[in-house]
Amino acid sequence: MRERRSFAKKRAKFEDSHLATKKDRNPTTGAEALVAHFVASGFRRAEPAILQPAAVFLDQSGEDIRGRLYLTSDAAGAELCLRPEYTVPVCRDYLASAQAGKPAAFSYLGPVFRFRPGATGEFLQAGVESFGRKDREAADAEILGVALEACALAGCANLNVTIGDAALFSRFLDALALPPAWLRRLRAGLAQGRALDAIFAQAQAGAAQDHSGVLAALEGVDKQGARALVEDLLSIAGISSVGGRSAGEIAERFLEQARQRGGAEIAAEQRDLIARFLAVSGDPDSASAKLRKLARSAKLDLAKALDAFDTRVNFIAARGLDPSKMAFSGGFSRRLDYYSGFVFEAHHRSGGDGRPVVGGGRYDGLLASLGARTDIPAVGAAIWIERLFPGAKS
Repeated sequence: MRERRSFAKKRAKFEDSHLATKKDRNPTTGAEALVAHFVASGFRRAEPAILQPAAVFLDQSGEDIRGRLYLTSDAAGAELCLRPEYTVPVCRDYLASAQAGKPAAFSYLGPVFRFRPGATGEFLQAGVESFGRKDREAADAEILGVALEACALAGCANLNVTIGDAALFSRFLDALALPPAWLRRLRAGLAQGRALDAIFAQAQAGAAQDHSGVLAALEGVDKQGARALVEDLLSIAGISSVGGRSAGEIAERFLEQARQRGGAEIAAEQRDLIARFLAVSGDPDSASAKLRKLARSAKLDLAKALDAFDTRVNFIAARGLDPSKMAFSGGFSRRLDYYSGFVFEAHHRSGGDGRPVVGGGRYDGLLASLGARTDIPAVGAAIWIERLFPGAKS
């Protein structure tokens, strides 16, 4: 209760200032007020370097992101890029610090750089990241709460919030005992926002192509070594690009095909269950009831994952947020492969351009892929300042 009264006072003070008025709002100054709220909530201000190693982002997102990066190189020839987002740079700085592996919370505000047709390639992003907390559901609720509170302080309290749960869906797929190749196809395809029918159709089309020699050689090889092998083969053949694709992009496509190679067909009953899971929607409490009913009818053990889901909803309510005004979607995912649990987005209720104002979620496996010895619990959220203050003067 004390926390809610404190937030109410902060919001009242903010709304009395010129920042919360629609007249001549300044995104930069308004964004600083957001970060002040983050810092007051226990998230220490972080400022990673603007220049980052490009390979880190290419390894995480694939060669497709290359065309959106602003690339350069140093005197030694190392490929660098302007910071395209904050999560990975904040993770890298955390892992390089004495706090690595321990609970820590950071906030940030600054420019990020990404090529966007018809729009400036430099824009402001604010956000929070929380590492090392084992009380995952409470940490998820805190990140969602502090991000929405910050938006409310900026005069943007009425946002439509959509939530999902990648860990719950992953447990559901595991319970179906699908072939490993199909697990990879479904997880990757749905994370990219593709429809279920399209994923099945692509798998059938791919089965008609035979690159078995190359694909068999790539299976089981580590990602960097496999990419280097394909790029070397293309270089030996004198091929630098095909159809506008670079050697790196061609290598990435071969790697994807190798990962998805083989695997028996999914039974019609399994396809139907997947479609039914993805179709579940509604407020979190009713969605939980629907998913428990689906699990019982299919004789699938989802009890632990659904208990964690319900615990998170209770923590969200304990922060003073109303879960009944949020929308759960079984098919909702954020289009980054590293999300592994709770995911969410918040949009303007007026609709706007359809892009989220806030987005985030849990990514427990990301830090291990960046060099940590084991997975480290992690969850965060990003706020796009230009979307929070649409039409405001910068």
